[in-house]
Amino acid sequence: MGESELLKKFQLAGLSEKKAKETLKNEAVSSNLSVVLDEALKHAPSGLSKGAGNLLYGVATKVKKQTLEHLPLLAEYIATEKIDSDARLTAALEYLLHAPGKSVDRKKFEAACGVGVVVTPQQIAAAVQKLLSENKAEMLEKRYQFNVGMLLAAMRKELPWADGKLVKAEMDAQVLSLLGPKTDADNAPVQKKKPKKEKTETSTKAADASGDTEPSDGAATITDLMKKVSFHKPGENYKTDGYVITDNTMKHMENHLKQTKGQVRTRFPPEPNGILHIGHAKAININFGYAAAHDGICFLRYDDTNPEKEEEKFFVGILDMVKWLGYTPYDITHSSDYFDQLYEWACELINKGLAYVCHQKAEEVKGINAPPSPWRDRPAAESLQLFHDMKNGKIDEGAATLRLKVTLEEGKQDPVAYRIKFVPHHRTGDRWCVYPTYDYTHCLCDSLENITHSLCTKEFQARRSSYYWLCNAVDIYCPVQWEYGRLNMSYAVVSKRKIAKLITEGLVADWDDPRLFTLTALRRRGFPPQAINNFCAKLGLTGAQIVIDPEMLESEVRDVLNVSAPRVMAVLEPLKVTITNLPSDAPAQLEVPDFPSEPQRGAHRVAFGSEIYIEASDYRAAEEKGYRRLTPGQSVGLRHAGFVIQLEREVRDASGALTELRVTCQPVAAAAKPKAFIHWVASPRPCEVRLYDRLFRHKNPEDAAEVPGGFLSDVNPDSRTVVTALIDGGLRAKVYDKFQFERVGFFSVDPDATEQKLVFNRTVTLKEDTGKN
Repeated sequence: MGESELLKKFQLAGLSEKKAKETLKNEAVSSNLSVVLDEALKHAPSGLSKGAGNLLYGVATKVKKQTLEHLPLLAEYIATEKIDSDARLTAALEYLLHAPGKSVDRKKFEAACGVGVVVTPQQIAAAVQKLLSENKAEMLEKRYQFNVGMLLAAMRKELPWADGKLVKAEMDAQVLSLLGPKTDADNAPVQKKKPKKEKTETSTKAADASGDTEPSDGAATITDLMKKVSFHKPGENYKTDGYVITDNTMKHMENHLKQTKGQVRTRFPPEPNGILHIGHAKAININFGYAAAHDGICFLRYDDTNPEKEEEKFFVGILDMVKWLGYTPYDITHSSDYFDQLYEWACELINKGLAYVCHQKAEEVKGINAPPSPWRDRPAAESLQLFHDMKNGKIDEGAATLRLKVTLEEGKQDPVAYRIKFVPHHRTGDRWCVYPTYDYTHCLCDSLENITHSLCTKEFQARRSSYYWLCNAVDIYCPVQWEYGRLNMSYAVVSKRKIAKLITEGLVADWDDPRLFTLTALRRRGFPPQAINNFCAKLGLTGAQIVIDPEMLESEVRDVLNVSAPRVMAVLEPLKVTITNLPSDAPAQLEVPDFPSEPQRGAHRVAFGSEIYIEASDYRAAEEKGYRRLTPGQSVGLRHAGFVIQLEREVRDASGALTELRVTCQPVAAAAKPKAFIHWVASPRPCEVRLYDRLFRHKNPEDAAEVPGGFLSDVNPDSRTVVTALIDGGLRAKVYDKFQFERVGFFSVDPDATEQKLVFNRTVTLKEDTGKN
């Protein structure tokens, strides 16, 4: 049927021309609406009422794929006005969803939908009167500020088949009788609290599957966020869009619920071939966070199906980072735990004619439009023998694969399920020389572990159909796959392969180089795990891929460190200052608060004397407009010391370089108020300070148009600077301790630090210094 004919047909259903044109843009809704209209007109040849048209449109938009076969039934009941309200339609769709794929028992169906049930005005009046009586005291107190919507919702439960307009009219009449007409006080607007302004600038485009949450306001945790996500409830897998129903679906679901007792189960399934990065932090928070939000459990399952790239340090590092972020797995499992079962299922698929051994080379099957395999229709017995030969090492590596007879959403046909690798496995040794792929493994392992919600990033949406197909092909419980948008960072690469290349090229030191966005690198740089979790919560849960500027993550880091990192004084560019008239009774030590705005949180002692060091940038030899620190004509205060200093003279070496300042001092109370107070150190100890900037010069170093030479050519040569700084000699610190160097930034003790020499990494600059010269 042409577009113009469909347009006319949709208008017959009561749609406006504009609404009909909008509907035509949605292929699925258009198809559904066309079907129900054709079926409805068979039962109402003289035409449809406006109400019936609206309900048919509701069917077209609300029906799920699992119940499409029942469109004629729904159309019949609407056309004959047996289903004549939204409430009855909702009940009908719910009933059909609970009994998918089965012939409908019309008596039970009609009972569920309230067909023929008449609710009289007297029943409505009695039910409203009862509700108002139960809430009378609160209503008299709050009057018209009382939430009547709550009562209307209760009425829908009490009398689901009552006419909504009649219920509303009766409710309004009885409320007026109880409270009387509105007074001026009743009409006064309610003062509402202004919502906290959203700081984040992330995409909130709806995901195809997930029913998105908005980014949080910053106060919410990932658990709070996950409580708002509209995923399916355990045991209601069949209600999700695209879920495939078989004759055994409900039997497997019943067995699944017996084993889990309705508990939410998720899993975090990383490949142990590299260190986790910031994108994995989002995945960890979503998987563990969703389980925590619903009193469930989350597995850590290593996807160890590629022994060529797996190393012990990656297994250890992954668990370390999960725990660092504050999560404890319910159990630690491996895909290799299930190799025997996976192999048996592969043999079963071959026997069913759903898998075959193929001899095409890897380069031949790359891409979407790869040529079909000439071995696709070989006899099952032949494929089974060849698969056994593959397992027993009788076929060379690369000479054969096992492929599945399924087409992915993206159009790729017959994905590989097993390949030959003559490489010993980290856990199983030399027992296997055929290893399953991720596409084959993860859905079956999800089933074995009774996972309820298989949460993954959006690129796996193209494999959702094969996920369901594979579980159903071996006739086992099938979890539900939900996708969310992956997280990428500007001025960074997170690909394990590319990070490994940066390491081998000597452009970064290792996986924990603080310029990277691996989790070990962020920990080493001093990012608190709480800040990373807060960052993930603020992103919300959407289906849109998002690219975040590092500044957003750094802002979260500042917020956490600002209330947790004690203040100390350190000088990164030391300039010696001698106070020529320091009073003899000046204290040799001062007590300095760890948190100046909260002195009750503790203090530490620092040395003080006539010889101190200040930042070289805190002195200008010439007067400069807007410069508020020390100059020949401008005094400056010393933080925490109680003195104001004034330049007496400069000391320069033979080359003219400034080496020292001689100054005089006055107590703060006796001096003119200085324009600024500066930090300083006395009796200091030297320490190494590593200052970091962005690793790449361009926002997207992987964009060929932006960076023609590739990401390796875009590395910023000034991304790491090492200086020898001076810090209070009495400071004692251990690895990963975090401090705010007053007026400088936040710093963390590096693992390279020793008792003899402290080493600090600059975590982030102070927020208020951003953009200043």
